[in-house]
Amino acid sequence: MKYISTRGQAPELTFEEAMLTGLARDGGLYVPAEIPTLSAEEIASFAGLSYEEVAFRVMRPFVGDCFADQEFRDIIGRAYAGFGHAARAPLKQLEPNHFLLELFHGPTLAFKDFAMQLIGQLFEVALKRRGETVTIVGATSGDTGSAAMEAFAGLEAVNVFIMYPHGRVSEVQRRQMTTPTAANVHALAVDGDFDDCQGRLKDMFNDFDFRDEVKLAGVNSINFARVLAQVVYYFTSAVALGAPHRKVSFTVPTGNFGDIFAGFIAKQMGLPIDQLVVATNQNDILHRCLSGNGYYKGETIPSISPSMDIQVSSNFERALFYAYDKDGAAVAQLMDELKTGGFDVSQGAMEFLAATFASGRASEDETLATIKSEYAASGELLCPHGAIGVKVANEHRKTEVPMITLATAHPAKFPAAVEKASDVHPPLPSRMADLYERSERVTRISSDLAALEDHIRKTIAK
Repeated sequence: MKYISTRGQAPELTFEEAMLTGLARDGGLYVPAEIPTLSAEEIASFAGLSYEEVAFRVMRPFVGDCFADQEFRDIIGRAYAGFGHAARAPLKQLEPNHFLLELFHGPTLAFKDFAMQLIGQLFEVALKRRGETVTIVGATSGDTGSAAMEAFAGLEAVNVFIMYPHGRVSEVQRRQMTTPTAANVHALAVDGDFDDCQGRLKDMFNDFDFRDEVKLAGVNSINFARVLAQVVYYFTSAVALGAPHRKVSFTVPTGNFGDIFAGFIAKQMGLPIDQLVVATNQNDILHRCLSGNGYYKGETIPSISPSMDIQVSSNFERALFYAYDKDGAAVAQLMDELKTGGFDVSQGAMEFLAATFASGRASEDETLATIKSEYAASGELLCPHGAIGVKVANEHRKTEVPMITLATAHPAKFPAAVEKASDVHPPLPSRMADLYERSERVTRISSDLAALEDHIRKTIAK
């Protein structure tokens, strides 16, 4: 299995090389040269299997010969051993033919744990085998950072720096990043928004002298291994509702497009998905684009769903790569145009995107109203991101096709918004009950590239 860049100018890599590299040297994102497919019989055989076994069968074709079968099974077992639910990603019925996929039973209460816990184990095995060390730098709108710190804390071969937008994440999200005690993980509160953090991360990867000096690696969803881990729960949830013998639909609250792109991969692999619905908050660049209005950056407006406060969705580049029939030069041209504000999507590519994805948005008031109404109707307490998903899902549901809405975070990560809507203060799980009492360790820093690179150099030199 080889991996190629969405911009067509970087060398092909193995799975392990692409995982450790992160962003391609031409600025593009790695995707598999060919997407493996599973037969209907293979998909049907997943019924009744453990989450870990399905994960092995779904991801194994993408890994190639980088990891032996038993080695890969052991990695998967360690990755999900700390989850708080035996099913790992349980389904909960909201009403007839509408289900919530709970993805918040991992160590940091967010769907990012599915990918990050796996990547932590993959990195550890690969780096030990190579005798190498790396510096991981990540950008987060709230959940990726804490998941990465949890996954890599204490590993000798890795230093981790997580940039988050100062004052633009929830208090729980911030404390999850600023309270870890492991010496190899570092929180950086960046003056700016998430797009500033993500922009500096890409700048670091494109500064080849710095990249090579610190042996830079990435665990944002620019890393295909992140996307791959998320493909698994599309299969487990769909099979639980009767796939491949009937179609299912998914609605995904998303800002950076990684989670919904994992659904695209699942569909390409053979999972019978009817609709893939993108749900956005007021920062709705994806909805605007999928509605035929081009891909143009706007101002990032802080919201009660901060993990989606994004105007440049990195993984959308992967969708464009397929929409433009794998034309790397065309994608590179679009990404150049994005630097000056945005671009129009060609008619053919727009037809592909419209046939592949539906979309919707929710305002702040609609998000709060959905939290309130869903709690009254079903007793389910939604986080703001899940509420956006439910609101948009209800606009796209078909009576004959089950709809699965992804609940990407525990409501306790956003207590102020949830309590405002429902009059219920969602408590943290017992293992996090002392979060507000833990001491914080964080560096506030400007979004200047030179300042960030200098801080990282000095910190790893200590």
